[in-house]
Amino acid sequence: MTDTPTTDAPVAYDVVVFDLGNVLIKWDPVEAIAQDVGVERARRFVNDPDFDFAGWNLLQDSGRSWEDAEAAAIASHPHYREEVLAYRNHFRHSIKEPVEGTEQILRELHAAGVPLVALTNWSAGMFPAALDRFDFLDLFDDIVVSGEEGVAKPDPAIFAILADRIRHLGSLDDALFVDDSLANVQGAIDAGLDAIAFTTAAELRADLHARGLPIKEA
Repeated sequence: MTDTPTTDAPVAYDVVVFDLGNVLIKWDPVEAIAQDVGVERARRFVNDPDFDFAGWNLLQDSGRSWEDAEAAAIASHPHYREEVLAYRNHFRHSIKEPVEGTEQILRELHAAGVPLVALTNWSAGMFPAALDRFDFLDLFDDIVVSGEEGVAKPDPAIFAILADRIRHLGSLDDALFVDDSLANVQGAIDAGLDAIAFTTAAELRADLHARGLPIKEA
């Protein structure tokens, strides 16, 4: 690796916006649900297209209460009652270690004075579990949590909220967005941001360096 570049040239972006789940924090709902029903049943539940776990969970990320979510799921899929209740009861097991390499990238950007914001699809009631566990979340100037706003990525409305929250830092046109979801990346591009589809920390580091951000080159 080379040292972080030292230059008086302006940083290429006013702010860098990070997704959290599976970009900075590994998330696996199977780990939580398996605490009560075992791994095999947990995987079957999460991957069952008839239930659509991702779609069900997105509604909580968009502001639906867990009480309403669980009641609706149990009413429509009563055979999954244990699985449904296990997820919230053991949610802390679904958030695992930091994604290898991206925490270091975040710390390098922060040390270089780059403004940082997080934009995450996360239910309001569950997000404190992440705040309690990961001190690197304190490096963000702001964290926009979809469940607190009542709308989730890639809905254009959440990017309008982001624009208002970063107004003191800059505009969406001068912001860079990093997310592992291609739908969210496209939503960001449609809203006017430059965006990177996250795959690995090494690829992200190369993309950030190529865009002129003050970060070590791999």
